[in-house]
Amino acid sequence: MKSNDVLGIIYSDSCADTLTELTAHRTTASVPIGGKYRMIDFVLSNMSNSNVNNVGIIAKSGFMSLMDHIGSGSAWDLSKKRSGITILPPYAGVNFANKVETLYQIRGVFEDARENYVLISESNVICNIDYSELFYLHSVNEADITLVYKNMPVPEKLTPMTIQHDDIGKVKKVLVQPDTKGNCNLYLGSFIMSKKLFLELITKAMAENELNFDRLIQKWVDEYNVFAYECPSCVSIISSMNEYFKFNMALMDVELRKELFRNDRPIYTKVRDDAPCKYGLNSSVKNSLVSQGCFIEGEVENCVISKGVHIAEGAKVHNCIIMQDTEIGSGCELSYVVIDKDVEITNAKSLKGTDTYPIHIAKKSVID
Repeated sequence: MKSNDVLGIIYSDSCADTLTELTAHRTTASVPIGGKYRMIDFVLSNMSNSNVNNVGIIAKSGFMSLMDHIGSGSAWDLSKKRSGITILPPYAGVNFANKVETLYQIRGVFEDARENYVLISESNVICNIDYSELFYLHSVNEADITLVYKNMPVPEKLTPMTIQHDDIGKVKKVLVQPDTKGNCNLYLGSFIMSKKLFLELITKAMAENELNFDRLIQKWVDEYNVFAYECPSCVSIISSMNEYFKFNMALMDVELRKELFRNDRPIYTKVRDDAPCKYGLNSSVKNSLVSQGCFIEGEVENCVISKGVHIAEGAKVHNCIIMQDTEIGSGCELSYVVIDKDVEITNAKSLKGTDTYPIHIAKKSVID
């Protein structure tokens, strides 16, 4: 199997119902992360780096920011003559009620694609994976379906699916919502199979009213040659506000950044041309990720700060995630706060959450 013979499909609204604070005005895929990226940048970059040149993004609602971010796909090298990226929203008379119906409704995309294989992925799984290894093992094992998993704890609010396999990776059982403690072989929502088989299975599922996708995968294990592939890199699944906050804070770790942001497999994103960050004479910044275009005059520690943020002199900001173009006034004291885009916090305001319950400030809010 060649990598360029694979059609990539990404769900843009993964775990949107458990990330409601962040997805009120956007899809999960376009949620800012790490100061300069969006969640979808990771899976898109993984596909691009693995020579998956044709990608479709299923968008149920709130996808304007996603369209603005993706553009022509040039940032991921997906705007060439024989490559492309397509937003797949619902159209007149179509309701993306569940995954099975959604995939069936867009079956024309698969039928018209020149590729012979389909790779399905979630948008909220953060990792740096070389899919070409997955494609190779899928061919070597002569598998009908290969599921991607990671041995890890179950993230908060995630409905887990776990995989049991033998010594050669053949899947024996898939469990939905098992009672797990500690690490388990957690299915990451990604799989590959031939396009022909995929269309047959989705059409059959609709005809038999098998609309629960998790149960459908369990059925496939009993009927087809299903293998498992473990993602070799570190993995974070953003399934709640706490998981979102925890991952952003974890990015302070240099070793984690080295594993995620590799020179041989870069993570790409839309470029926004800003001036370099400026620091005031009395500013203090410790153990933080600060993007370009910021003006820092106050005290910052253990924070992830996006582009264009202004923190006035006398402000103290600790353990916070601050999205782009936010204004924080003089004398403010913020701790364990997630601040969305274009927020204004006027002088001398105090907001304090905890590491297990960070406060969220909605997009374009004014705290006066």
